[in-house]
Amino acid sequence: MAPQRTALVTGATSGIGLEVARELVNRGYRVIGSGRNPERLADDERLPGVEYVALDLADRDSIHACTTAIGDVDIVVHNAGESQSGPVEELPDEAVDRLFQTNVFGPVQLTQRLLPHMRGQGYGRVVTVGSMLASFPLAHRGSYCAAKAALKGFALSARQELSPFGVWVSHVEPGSIATGIGTRRTHYIAEGSPYQADYDTMITHLDANEQSGISPATVAKTIVKAIEADPPREFYAVGSNAPLVFALRRLVPRSVVTSLVARRHGLKR
Repeated sequence: MAPQRTALVTGATSGIGLEVARELVNRGYRVIGSGRNPERLADDERLPGVEYVALDLADRDSIHACTTAIGDVDIVVHNAGESQSGPVEELPDEAVDRLFQTNVFGPVQLTQRLLPHMRGQGYGRVVTVGSMLASFPLAHRGSYCAAKAALKGFALSARQELSPFGVWVSHVEPGSIATGIGTRRTHYIAEGSPYQADYDTMITHLDANEQSGISPATVAKTIVKAIEADPPREFYAVGSNAPLVFALRRLVPRSVVTSLVARRHGLKR
């Protein structure tokens, strides 16, 4: 009989992370779900079968405390992150620093602490959750696009290092997802900004695209597919007509794709 695997799902209190945790519990995994303040969850917000742990990826001490508390895990799903928007010229230094610590450095530091066990036992799964904006950048989303692209780079490089030890890293790039993240996105735009009209147009279209996007449960199924495949693929894209748009990117000039992405968000480029 195969051993019960333990999975850590970051950002498991809402959206994609919540649905991944639900799916894994239903499949018989031991699931540890992280959140910045899990103690504040009401009873009806807690998934039965999930063990909750505090983790703030923007705080390196929190990462250390979390990994010390949970011990060895076999699977980690890096879902937690910040969605940030703002003109490049007006992004505060501290906001960009926090975004990269939360979305890139935090997942890398967390993975580093979990890898010795996975490598030692000859089995492990690391799934990073990115965004199709890393492949199709958008105006006023520069910091977020860059962070997700960096996360993908770490993931695909680490896969080459770790696969000989039975530890497989996969990167999942969702398109527009109806998670309600638009209400939690951080905005940085100065009062009287010359970018205001352009920014407002982009945000309005971005929010509308997300509201009509695929469900978090659909993304969760793709993530679980990556966990259970043997071996998993290195890259999965889901939502926003992914097969079509990635094929289009290979067939037409980059400038055409850039223009199409802008127009989808109400911008003329």
